[in-house]
Amino acid sequence: MSAPEVEAFLTHLAVNRNVSPSTQNLALSAILFLYKQVLKIELPWLDNVVRAKEKRHLPIVFTREEVKAILAQFDGTYWIMFSLMYGAGLRLSECLRLRVKDIDFHYKQLVIRDSKGDKDRVTVLPLLFIEPLRNHLARVKQLHDNDLQNGFGEVHLPYALARKYTTANKQFYWTALAHPCARGIRASMHFT
Repeated sequence: MSAPEVEAFLTHLAVNRNVSPSTQNLALSAILFLYKQVLKIELPWLDNVVRAKEKRHLPIVFTREEVKAILAQFDGTYWIMFSLMYGAGLRLSECLRLRVKDIDFHYKQLVIRDSKGDKDRVTVLPLLFIEPLRNHLARVKQLHDNDLQNGFGEVHLPYALARKYTTANKQFYWTALAHPCARGIRASMHFT
């Protein structure tokens, strides 16, 4: 196969097979690797390839009433978690990893650690959730203190922090927001 046949094949993928751009790019990369690395043949630049079109999807946006109806299905820790995921734009994994020390009430923000792409980011802490979150943390603090008195209450520390800070695993600010036993009080939330 020469360049015209390769171009025809890649165009066929986009036009007749309706593949995604990433699939077409994968096929192109595989062909280029085959020719360059295996067959030791340089292909001229492939200018006549019809590129696959990126598909655009419109996001689904809930109305305020729909959000209220969804959040009304939860209470306690789950209400806090789902409210933060919605209000602060957290992924589920980010919400589950959120620790007390990552909540900044003064600046009204959350620090999300090891997010997508192993990056940290800062997001807003909505004003509506500050008081319910403070109440929840007071309950989690009680549970944490009770756990420590009963010989439990240690948390997992990331990386080598457990060796570096030997008592940090018992300190409250390393506790996960979604403490497994926490069933905080449900707060009223008004959308205006």
